[in-house]
Amino acid sequence: MSLSIRNQIPGTVASVTAGEAMATVKVRLAGGQDVTAAITTESVKELGLAEGSEVKILVKSTEVSLATGPVAGVSIRNQIAGTVTDVATGGAMASVKVDVEGGALTAAITKDAVADLNLAAGSAVVALIKSTEVSLATA
Repeated sequence: MSLSIRNQIPGTVASVTAGEAMATVKVRLAGGQDVTAAITTESVKELGLAEGSEVKILVKSTEVSLATGPVAGVSIRNQIAGTVTDVATGGAMASVKVDVEGGALTAAITKDAVADLNLAAGSAVVALIKSTEVSLATA
């Protein structure tokens, strides 16, 4: 199956914490960084997810925010350090590619945000992704 979601990073399930309706699944990327996905317990069962399962994390580029360093005092669970590899700007929006250990991410942010954060190839950034915006696919 082909998907339009640009951000598809392989990883291994490190833990599954199931609740009555929702579960959190912690996925370890090849570079050692963890990404948490909040998905339904039904999805956990349907995908057969358990510790050691190989998966891909899927995140739309519009759901990736960027910061110039770690952010404290925020509920966003996923803060993934990386380095900007490319910035392509248009009239209002920009596409920022970020290399992270174990994969790559693309963030769709405003052109103004690129300017305000002074983003360019080589910039150190932290990608911020809410756990509810992370989907999982079996590898």
